[in-house]
Amino acid sequence: MAEEERKRVLVVGGSGYLGQHLLAALAPATDRLDVAFTHRSQAPPQPLLDALPSVRAFRADLRSGDGLEAISASFGQPHVVVNCAAISVPRACEMDPPATMATNVPSSLVNWLLSFGNDESLLIHLSTDQVYEGVKSFYKEEDETLPVNMYGKSKVAAEKFIIEKCSNYAILRSSIIYGPQTVSPVAKSLPIQWMDSVLSQGQQVEFFNDEFRCPVYVKDMVDVILSLAKTWLSGTSSTWLSLVVSLCNILVNN
Repeated sequence: MAEEERKRVLVVGGSGYLGQHLLAALAPATDRLDVAFTHRSQAPPQPLLDALPSVRAFRADLRSGDGLEAISASFGQPHVVVNCAAISVPRACEMDPPATMATNVPSSLVNWLLSFGNDESLLIHLSTDQVYEGVKSFYKEEDETLPVNMYGKSKVAAEKFIIEKCSNYAILRSSIIYGPQTVSPVAKSLPIQWMDSVLSQGQQVEFFNDEFRCPVYVKDMVDVILSLAKTWLSGTSSTWLSLVVSLCNILVNN
């Protein structure tokens, strides 16, 4: 009797904040799953490699697609791809719109998945609540997307591209993600850590007092992604269809 094929999960942008937390949650399952991540820097963070020795690392550039074929050759077609890679600091997006669109619209990643010529892969793509204009509370999935900044515009473009090209996908629109620092500290300022730092130093700082957001705890985000991945890998398609809608709505509205 032939041995059952091991399932493969690829976290794109795995050296980022959400990516590292997701890899840490996946690591205990590497006795039955093959798990890998991509990074854009010359070398992956050594503390991350040391903490997760069973997880493989690949260098890949989403703008050009360089490195994706090496994943095909060495790792194979992933059954689940979680795309956490993005330029997500709004100020940085405004300063370089072409780079933002090239990075945040995952055309090379989607085209790479399509090159396998089958429907075996699920793409879980991280989007944002900034796809909305922000003039009311409790947006719903079906509400019009009308972003007011370049970050939101790039994420709307990404969603449209994925919906047009992919058969199997889930798009998760989260708000501010907060939680503990990662194994390999990320350069991006984290909300809780930044507030703790400036206030503990007695610095004077201004906060918005007319902005209402729905911050999401990073480990709740990880649980949502793992639930989607597990459902897809188990092949329970009827459950899968209902799960996508309910979890996307929960992330936006709670």
